[in-house]
Amino acid sequence: MEEPSKKEIEELKKESEEYASSQGFKLNPDDKIVKGVIKGLLMNKKLKGELYCPCRRVTGNKEEDIKIICPCIYHLSEIKENGRCHCGIFVKA
Repeated sequence: MEEPSKKEIEELKKESEEYASSQGFKLNPDDKIVKGVIKGLLMNKKLKGELYCPCRRVTGNKEEDIKIICPCIYHLSEIKENGRCHCGIFVKA
């Protein structure tokens, strides 16, 4: 499986920045972390059909796995409690 293209990475990064801004937080200022997570999201999309969070296990149970499609159901509470989501793409502003 080939790596995501630079264009795919930049498009998802822009979408993620816009989402974060609309929610009152931001992308991690460490671009290496952001690009690593985005590559993982895009690889999961190619391999498994959805932007599953790369830091969580995909079970194959669609009803359960929908919870871990980025932005996952856990990110808001994790940012509030820890200052960042589990994978580190989103952080407190």
